[in-house]
Amino acid sequence: MKPIRAAWPAGLLAGCLIGLSALSLPLQAAPGLPSTQVAWQPAATDADVDRAFAQARAENKPVLLYWGATWCPPCNQLKATLFNRQDFAAQSRSLVAVHVDGDRPGAQKLGAAFQVRGYPTLILMRPDRSEITRLPGEAEAAQVMALLQTAMAGGRPASEVLADARAGKPLTAGEWKLLAFHGWETDESKLVPAAERPAVLAALHRAAARAATADEETRTRLMLKALALGAEGANGLAADAAVRTRTQQLLADASAARAQMDVLVYNTPALVRALAGDDDTRRAALTAAFDTALQRLQADTTLSRADRISALDARVSLARHGQADEVVSPRLPPALLAEVRGLANRLDQETRDPFERQAVVPSLAWVQARAGLWADSDALLQANLARSAAPYYLMSQLGSNARKQGRPDEALRWYAQAFERSEGPATRLQWGAGYLAALVDLAPGDVARIEQVAGQIFTEAGRDPAAFHERSARSLQRAAQKLAGWGAQRPAAEAALQRLQTRLAGLCAAREAADGQRQACEATARSLVPGGRA
Repeated sequence: MKPIRAAWPAGLLAGCLIGLSALSLPLQAAPGLPSTQVAWQPAATDADVDRAFAQARAENKPVLLYWGATWCPPCNQLKATLFNRQDFAAQSRSLVAVHVDGDRPGAQKLGAAFQVRGYPTLILMRPDRSEITRLPGEAEAAQVMALLQTAMAGGRPASEVLADARAGKPLTAGEWKLLAFHGWETDESKLVPAAERPAVLAALHRAAARAATADEETRTRLMLKALALGAEGANGLAADAAVRTRTQQLLADASAARAQMDVLVYNTPALVRALAGDDDTRRAALTAAFDTALQRLQADTTLSRADRISALDARVSLARHGQADEVVSPRLPPALLAEVRGLANRLDQETRDPFERQAVVPSLAWVQARAGLWADSDALLQANLARSAAPYYLMSQLGSNARKQGRPDEALRWYAQAFERSEGPATRLQWGAGYLAALVDLAPGDVARIEQVAGQIFTEAGRDPAAFHERSARSLQRAAQKLAGWGAQRPAAEAALQRLQTRLAGLCAAREAADGQRQACEATARSLVPGGRA
């Protein structure tokens, strides 16, 4: 995964033995507000949210809920490009802005209530708590602002707009944009189940093509999204001659391609696959057209630095075609390698804003690694450890780099430091689960060490009142499943697993049953032992 979009880069979740000193680290981080010009209301409990919606009803304002985390690169990208805009600050006076940091006590319970998983998620809601839309955090800030204004002016929930569109009822231009720019990546099946999404977007594209009120940008966005999803083999849009011609025309039009920047750069391999199929000649032509368009975006200084890096990352992905992700030294054109080095050096030097650096540095290091420039990637990450607000994120990338290059001991040392330095209850459980997974993979014979780390994770879960909600619950479930797989292959681990299961069962008994935490905990405990036996 690319760090600018995903919750973490591939290979983040890993670790090594740490000392008992980590147990003394505070479970609660001190998350700050996303920006200073907006009257953000921090929320971590039902009471906090109730107060925000009571204010929204009293003032007849919508609510904008932002769900994120201190370490998250795309969250920091939003802070650097959207939340600091003067027009966003002005617009915020017409809404109630609520900030839920995933590491506040109780925040993961709110995550479950609002059906939010991925960081970042932006939800615009009416005072009655019905959703208007989920904003696309990966789009350019100006586009997100325009959609926010459109959604606030219209006020109709995306679910109603979608129902009308599927029923063949007329929509306004703003309503078509609401659907085209909806945050489908963070929707969590609120509008349609994920499995149905490709067919729904394909149908929306066809309907928009017939609608006089849908502009060309909207039609194109729906086409690209439907194509990208269809490339995964799930009833998306068929890439016929007309669609291929239209895509080629889009790529040749600098202004039109820029308007679709986020869809193009984040879906390049999927789009090429959907459009070319098994035709090598067609693939070669498409690859050349995409690369030309991506080069323009990469050089466009009116785009954010992170967006330009994403364009370069897409070019590297195209150049790696036919080479497995596991290939450490991919065959890439020397000119492209020179561009990776050049852009990394320039952006590292010119990026001053601390929020922006938290997005730019991990993204640059990711692209360098994907290009096989491992020494460059390691040097960039290490040089920024002291400057980062979340150095544990960079340490995890260093661990991933070392692991991919076949240096397990070094990888484990970095993962150990990453876990020890991680902050916040949900983050520590997430990092701990990955740290444990690396131990199982890279040091499976060290039963005592694995039991110690698993025990620490369960100890910290016991101190976290929301440990069995949302992201934290999934982290613990992953840890249990990893341990079960380890135990199935290593009989010597059975006694350790039994002790860990007993320990976890004690945590379950202390959880409330009313909010579902006890049931989630018991399911985790059952999955801990091979075969799921109690």
